[in-house]
Amino acid sequence: MALAEQFEKSGNKLFRYRGYIPLILYAVAVPMIYYTDYSGIPQIEKVIINSISYLVTALGFFTRAWAIGTTPKGTSGRNTRQQVAEALNRTGIYSMVRHPLYLGNFLVWMGIVIFTYNIYFIIIVALAFWIYYERIMYAEESFLRKKFGNVYNYWSEKVPAFFPSIRHFEKSEIPFSLKSVLRREYSGFMAIVISYTFIDQLRFWVIYEQYDPYRFSMIALAAAAVITLILRTLKHQTNLLKEEGRS
Repeated sequence: MALAEQFEKSGNKLFRYRGYIPLILYAVAVPMIYYTDYSGIPQIEKVIINSISYLVTALGFFTRAWAIGTTPKGTSGRNTRQQVAEALNRTGIYSMVRHPLYLGNFLVWMGIVIFTYNIYFIIIVALAFWIYYERIMYAEESFLRKKFGNVYNYWSEKVPAFFPSIRHFEKSEIPFSLKSVLRREYSGFMAIVISYTFIDQLRFWVIYEQYDPYRFSMIALAAAAVITLILRTLKHQTNLLKEEGRS
């Protein structure tokens, strides 16, 4: 099998199973947090690291929300079985970067990993993310090139794959829809809060050898669960979040 075909085949396989990444990160985070020496980290440094962590994750979530809120039906979806594209997104955030959802994912998870205070874990996740998603991006671009031909080639020559550039920015043809974000991103929001709570509680246990159900992370988790339940109910039991022409 040619190397290009092998990259595309493996990329499509990884695309289908990308939802399992959080489980892998949780498993690896346990020994990383357990063997991290937190006693030598000054409180002010912890505050700074936490602030950076929250900011990076928020930027990633905003990036995903921008992409999802300005895309039509049939593109940038949550499909896991195969690549889908009824239209090629070329405006808005897609005029700055070709893979804004993957960029958003990277920022979200890097922010969460920074919250562990473990520099080795940060480096490992950054490298693993690149190796993993490079194959997925290759497979996706191969699919789009076959489907849209020269239109895709011209767009890809101007727009970076992963590191955004405002040089050729074009206003989105699709107006931003908060409903789309609320309908499609509540599970991602919940996953973020669960991840932060997991790290916070595990780190507290490693340091103090006890569990604290009244920490702020648990309060945030309870609030996020209520919000998620409300949005899920609105999505599946009502028409309040439904829109024509949106995924």
